[in-house]
Amino acid sequence: MVKNHIRGHKIEFLNNQWVYSDTKESTVETHKSRNCGHCNLPQTKEGHDGCLGKLRGVSNACCGHGTAKEAYIQFVDGSVIRGKDAINTVNSLR
Repeated sequence: MVKNHIRGHKIEFLNNQWVYSDTKESTVETHKSRNCGHCNLPQTKEGHDGCLGKLRGVSNACCGHGTAKEAYIQFVDGSVIRGKDAINTVNSLR
């Protein structure tokens, strides 16, 4: 069985679709409405990670949802930082 993660939740490929391992719900329908599997916060109404919110000078970012190596920040100037450096920077921007 193929397994992965989405927004801090374990998922698996079952019956030709990705589903949450705990509920077997399709990720297609619920991936934006389900709270983060790490911090348990919902996305903001703008679609930002709940633990990040809107960060000044940032065009997009991800908290990594409990996996530091997946965290990133892309700044409006196009520069990007990843991993623990991104997490530390988020903490200083909030």
